[in-house]
Amino acid sequence: MNAADKVIDAVFESDENFREVLSKAIKEDLGLTAVEFADRADIPQSTLYKIMSGKREPNMKTLRQIVRTIKMIEGSEKGDFIAVIAARPVLDSMSESKRKIGNTLYTIREYSATSMEEAIIAAIRAERDGAKALVCAPIVSPTVEKILRIPVATIMPKNSLMEAIEIASQKLS
Repeated sequence: MNAADKVIDAVFESDENFREVLSKAIKEDLGLTAVEFADRADIPQSTLYKIMSGKREPNMKTLRQIVRTIKMIEGSEKGDFIAVIAARPVLDSMSESKRKIGNTLYTIREYSATSMEEAIIAAIRAERDGAKALVCAPIVSPTVEKILRIPVATIMPKNSLMEAIEIASQKLS
């Protein structure tokens, strides 16, 4: 049984069992610290600590996010993935989460970043997570290529650049 299924089953058994199974799933099954898991799940660290210590029960949204994150981490470890680093609006516009290239099915894994520093940190995290390649913006790709050992491709958004210029010109009038 995978970690996500264990956590789901534990939810229905007892609060204490849920906390134990969640803690074990994060530490042993996924090999993460609570801080790393909270960051990946986009859950405040304090919230995760309160849930794991029994000081707070998770609401449905948080519980869904926990299970979704466990499934994502488990799924990405089962196959090859390509990391994409971009701002959240760009990532939200992506429609595919998997892509077949040649004979290999790649998962597309998103890493949100809104600054140079966040993009560099995300790139290092992606490589540590096992990314086979990385796609990022041209402003950060030269730096990232010097740091990483995986291939780096640069996003060249020509169409969106022209659309942005048109929007800017419309705002002038």
